[in-house]
Amino acid sequence: MEETWISKFKGLSRLPADIRKELEAGSKIISVPAGTQIFAPGQTADNLWLLLDGTVKVQQKSDTGREVFLYRVHAGESCVLTTACMLAFEDYAAEGTSETDVKAVAIPRKTFDELVAKSPVFREFVFTAYSRRITDLFTLIDDIVFQRMDVRLASRLLELADDDGIVHATHAVLGTELGTAREVISRTLSEFHRRGWVEQSRGEVRLIDKDGLERMVKSAGGHL
Repeated sequence: MEETWISKFKGLSRLPADIRKELEAGSKIISVPAGTQIFAPGQTADNLWLLLDGTVKVQQKSDTGREVFLYRVHAGESCVLTTACMLAFEDYAAEGTSETDVKAVAIPRKTFDELVAKSPVFREFVFTAYSRRITDLFTLIDDIVFQRMDVRLASRLLELADDDGIVHATHAVLGTELGTAREVISRTLSEFHRRGWVEQSRGEVRLIDKDGLERMVKSAGGHL
């Protein structure tokens, strides 16, 4: 196994040599293609995933079939839901899907349990990442309850845009991201287009004036 992956995760580089060796020996590097379902409701959490490359989208589906976006896991991060399920010995209550090709380190439950029990440094790493994600989820709740939809959409467009300023997502997908109807997204994007901030084509939104979107988000106290 490559030994360099540990340096990509803040906190793990401080592991003592014997614990570091045990972590490397007890884990494995895996790769999955884009669009792979990594976990689903009702499944057991058998491995803690630490992402090396790519992104994983975590979302939940209601009894009525409505999908609600929860958060993304990026390279250098772990999944808070997986951590919670492994600590509490509970099954998943949401779905995780690779949005891109993903490379990750999988730490099996046996290794995870042993290191959490005996390594203060590993335990600190796990709970620090967990608490940071919980804070992110509270921010999400605050946004849903208190932030205007146009501000939330502008912020999400800025987050999702690639290096060319293009967001590859349909109105329906953006609606799922923000927990609202496709029609609401369409109306808001039409207003953004009227202001000269975006241009739209099938399945994508091009950001023409990022500064305009950023000014609106900042003026409303939103999160960039």
